[in-house]
Amino acid sequence: MTQITNVPMHSPNAQTPVTPTSAGNVPLDDNWRKSIPAQVFLNHFFAMDYHIQHQNDLFDLAKFPIFQQFYGRVTDESRKALEKLLLNSWSAEYALRITPVVNDEQYLQSSLHWTFPQAYYSALFSARAFLAVQGVNVSNEELIRKRIGNMVVRGYYPASIGYYALGPINSYRIQRLPMARRFSVATKTDLLLPSREGMAQAELAQFLKTTRDQRVRALRNAIQNNPKTALRSPKTGEILQKFSIEQYKQLAKQIGYTTYFDMLSRLRISSTNREIERFVDSEIDVKLFHQSLVNIVAHVNSVHEAYIAKALGVQAYRQLVAKLPSYLQESFVRERMNTIIAPMLQTPEADQEPYLRMAA
Repeated sequence: MTQITNVPMHSPNAQTPVTPTSAGNVPLDDNWRKSIPAQVFLNHFFAMDYHIQHQNDLFDLAKFPIFQQFYGRVTDESRKALEKLLLNSWSAEYALRITPVVNDEQYLQSSLHWTFPQAYYSALFSARAFLAVQGVNVSNEELIRKRIGNMVVRGYYPASIGYYALGPINSYRIQRLPMARRFSVATKTDLLLPSREGMAQAELAQFLKTTRDQRVRALRNAIQNNPKTALRSPKTGEILQKFSIEQYKQLAKQIGYTTYFDMLSRLRISSTNREIERFVDSEIDVKLFHQSLVNIVAHVNSVHEAYIAKALGVQAYRQLVAKLPSYLQESFVRERMNTIIAPMLQTPEADQEPYLRMAA
């Protein structure tokens, strides 16, 4: 059995990622120009990881009233479905974790074809398990996205992943990234990785904006490309080429909130999609990208697993883990259960400070 030994697991005591040194300005050669989209993408996910490490707030979850009052709706039948969802999530995370262990740059570069979707689908199945333990069994990704978005806004998540965007295009409101306004990613010309918390928050705000832009445009195109749903000019009856502010507000309502889950969905890139080639052929730090994804997925899944264990009870959760295949039992799943999940649920409520660092 392959042991995961070289990939550090995300934990509340993990060190803040170290920003690689750089000469300063962006090189002007063609190879680097081609790498710019991939570098921007790396910057976004590195910032996401940086913010998680800086907040260091995973154990604060146990102090949230919403967590303390969390109870599941699990029957014998739904327990089997829950176990399958968790198995899918952990299997994808396991596969994601073992890839960076291979110390071969070319292999790591080509592995982006599968590590991107592995990261997304691990978080997706984890989110589905989180919803399933509440009696909400949905497989439609759009419905999952909206439900998770609502739970982010309602304060189920710690501040490290509790930020979100709302509002119509060109008038977005970014919530719970208080330092983002002091820094402007748009004025950066060096494409350096964020090295301070304010820069990381600005990067995340930009990531939220571009992700929401994509959703708005995709929804607009879906509506306008269908003659049955397309909005038309009241004067000519022709399909509208431009939307008004009010029409964009309606699109924003349909989309709901943009959260960490939408950002992770950007990783859902098909291996047959040309877009992935921009990353495979780029000159970015692929190892750093892998490590950021491992840390982010571990953090998101830890939050969901804490709620699930809270609903099932620690003993029942241990029994669930004990039934896993040995390659999972003896890896990060058990370590996370013993170092994060079980200690979190054993925290005496009398010692808790209820509203400490809740995403509010």
